[in-house]
Amino acid sequence: MTLSIGMVTIDCADPGRLAGFWTEALGVQVLADYGEFVLLGGEHIRLGLQRVPEAKAAKNRVHLDLGGESRAAAAERLTGLGATVLGEHSVPGLSWTVFADPEGNEFCVGEHPEQHRE
Repeated sequence: MTLSIGMVTIDCADPGRLAGFWTEALGVQVLADYGEFVLLGGEHIRLGLQRVPEAKAAKNRVHLDLGGESRAAAAERLTGLGATVLGEHSVPGLSWTVFADPEGNEFCVGEHPEQHRE
């Protein structure tokens, strides 16, 4: 028997406020709001937002790697929602942008160089 990933949970100070960012960023909806924990979901993802008392202090040990739209379009859209661009990176065959959500949690948007050529 094997395990499967059912959900990824992000620690945060204000799950309800952060839900606004992630529902728009991922095109998902709030499935349940328990105050201390908000469950978001869509066709291919379940994301939990969990209130914790401590502030984020260092780089995330686990982060989301997203794709599906051009990095330029994603950067414009996500920064408009409140994300911050932390850096741009590239290795042969893959480029990605590191972002922070409104509470500082890092996530990436990646793109293969052959994607989105005009």
